[in-house]
Parts: sequence; structure tokens; C-alpha cells
Amino acid sequence: MADNSNLSNSLGQNGNASDIDVRDDQSQSEYDKKPVIAEAKPNVQLSKRLGRADKSPLGIWFWELDRVLLLLMFLLMAIGLLSVAAASPASARRLSTSAVELSPLYFFYKQMAWTAIGVPVMLIVSMAPREQAKRFSVIAFFMFVSLLIMLPVLGKEVNGAQRWIGTGFATIQPSEFLKPLYAITLAWIFSWRLKDPDLPVHFITGGIAAVICFFLMLQPDLGQTILFAGIWFALMMVSGVKTRWLIGLVALGVGGLAAAYQFYTVARQRIDQWIFGTDGLTHDKLAIDTLTSGGLVGKGPGLGSKKYSLPEAHTDYIFSVIGEEFGLLACMIIAILFLAILIRVIIRLLDEKDHFIVLAVSALIAQFTGQAMINMAVNIGIFPSKGMTLPFISYGGSSLIALSMGCGLILALTKRNPFLDRSLYMVKGKSS
Repeated sequence: MADNSNLSNSLGQNGNASDIDVRDDQSQSEYDKKPVIAEAKPNVQLSKRLGRADKSPLGIWFWELDRVLLLLMFLLMAIGLLSVAAASPASARRLSTSAVELSPLYFFYKQMAWTAIGVPVMLIVSMAPREQAKRFSVIAFFMFVSLLIMLPVLGKEVNGAQRWIGTGFATIQPSEFLKPLYAITLAWIFSWRLKDPDLPVHFITGGIAAVICFFLMLQPDLGQTILFAGIWFALMMVSGVKTRWLIGLVALGVGGLAAAYQFYTVARQRIDQWIFGTDGLTHDKLAIDTLTSGGLVGKGPGLGSKKYSLPEAHTDYIFSVIGEEFGLLACMIIAILFLAILIRVIIRLLDEKDHFIVLAVSALIAQFTGQAMINMAVNIGIFPSKGMTLPFISYGGSSLIALSMGCGLILALTKRNPFLDRSLYMVKGKSS
């Protein structure tokens, strides 16, 4: 009876069971009709982007990249734009005709366009994993070797040399793109010796270098021939060949220069001018006179006058233009920047365990700094004229994009996790 009384009271207060179920169904129905608002996710703070906790591909690339090396390369590019702006009026006046008059800043505007292409190329290539960078380089190497071989038939002649292929905006110089690809491909072949010490990698790479140098001399291009041979020599040194081999290669190089002097008229004329001198003004005399006319601090941007007498003020002799308008101190800063890039790369390689990476990056930096040394040596008169640009400083579309690709490969191959593989040469101890 007590239980029935309690149940009756409960039903009296709350209604019967069916009423309760109906109310529950109505409440659920009303709840379902309400709009569902998604829970707001907290915004990612800008400070966390590219931070050490960022695990995105971009964040990983940023922390594995040698950012100091990238900054040094960007500094050279910025200096290059300023230098081309200083040299552009001289070259524009020299190349203007009665029918077509070039704007004084014609080459500067074009260099800005090439730089806008070169910077993304460098960054995109630097994001490639090591294995992909190697595969891309080897495949592209054979493609540009094919273009180099076709130059005697399909190439266009400019200033007495058949070095370019294509038409209009699509005209390229295959040898410029071939340099970094050649360096990595030879390094890859040299690395075969780790798997099979009996492989004749020195003869294989020497044969490849000889074929490329032969087609370069058909253009003719003695400067690039020397640079390609120098890259192979640098790889021979890094690979650890015996000293007597290196002495023999030096003797072979001297013999090659003697042959160029004998059979290459332009080389003979330039070497004679450099060794014996000639009456009147020559390219090397004009370059030295222009370089030193600005003193330590230069005459100021746009105030140079001797640059108008230079044959290729915006390319081969831009270092002399820098000396006239910005001074010898500016020339020293540029030389120091190239030296800093070389030292930075060497430091980066100290704790590298991959033999291929050591060889490839050594060849790439030898090509980059070797080209800079040849250009600066020509401008200060300690080397005969070679027609070679100053990396990232001189004007040039093929040159700048190819250099951007080469430096992107250096950045790609020197990436590493900053928390792993600490240098074996660092002193590890507790701080006092």
C-alpha cells in the first residue's frame, strides 16, 4: 500500500509516464531544430609560424636551411642590382644605334626581372630533398650536354662566339646551366668508388670533362673551358688522389693553355697583351684605370665617367665600375662576401658524413668562387681577359638563373636537422 501511495504521488506531481516521454521527445525535437554552431578554433599565432615547433614542410625547411648562407647570397644579389644600375648607362649608350636608343637604365630593369625569377628558383630548388636534387641534376645534365653539342649547328653567334641557342626571350647559354649540373654529376660518379674501389671513376670523369671542354672551345670559350677543367681538378683533389697525379694534371693544364695560345687567335692576342703589353689603351688597361679612378670611397652613384670607355661595363668589367663609383672599399666588401660564402660552406661540410655531399658541394662552391676570382683577377690586371661574369653582380639572364639554381643546390645539399649530428670538431664540455 505504501508503495502504491508513493507511485500515485509521483504521478500526481509529474504526470503519467506517457506524458514524460512526450515531453522528452518534444525537447529533443526542439534541440535538433536549433542551429549547430561549430566550435571556434583558436587562431595560430604569427609568432608560432616558422617556429621550432612548426612541423609543416615550410617550417622544417626553414630550420634545416643554412639561413646565414642564404642571407649572404641575397646580399650579393642586392649589390648586383645596384651595380648594374651604375653600369647600365654606359652599356646602353654603347649599344644604342640611330634606329634604336636604349634607356639609360635598360639593363637594370631587365636585371630586376631576371632577379624576380632567380630568387624563387633558388628557394624552390633549396627545398628539394638531397636525393631528388641529385636525380634532377643528373637528368638535366644530359639535357644541357645535348644542347651544348647542338650549338655548332643551331647556335646563334654574338660578338664572334656561338654560345647561345634559342630566339628572343627564350635565348639561353647552355654552358651556364651546365656548370652546376656538371659539378653534381661528376661528384655522383666519383662517389661510385665507395661501392666499388676498382671502378675507374677518374678516367670516366676525365673523359666527360674532355668532351665538354672540346665543345666549349668550338664556340670558342676559353674562360668556361678553364672553369670546367678547374671543377674536375677540384673534385680530384677532394676525392684524395695521389700528389703525383695532381702534379701531372697541372702539367696537362699548362699544356692545354699552350695549345690554346698556339691555335686560338683571340687567346693569343689577349695573353700577348697581358704579358708584353701594347701601345695605346687596351681592355685590361681601361679596366684598371676605371677601377682605381674612384679611390677608396668612389665618385658616387652615377658620377663615373671612365666607365663609358669600357667594352662590357655591365658584365665582364662591372667590378671596375663598382671601383669607380663606390670605391675600392666597396670592392673589398664584395670580395669579403665571396670569401664568407666559401668559409661558411666549408664549415657546413666539416661534420658531413655523406661522401657524395662533400664532393658535390665542394665542386659547386669551387665553381661559384672560382668564377668570381677569375672575374676580379681580370679587372685588377693579374689575369688576361676571359669574358666571364661576376656571380650575382654582373648582368645576365642565363647567368643569374643558373647561379640561382646552383646556389639553391648548395642550400639543398647542406640542409640538416640542427639538433642531430652535432659537429665532431666542436668542443663539448660543461660551462663553468
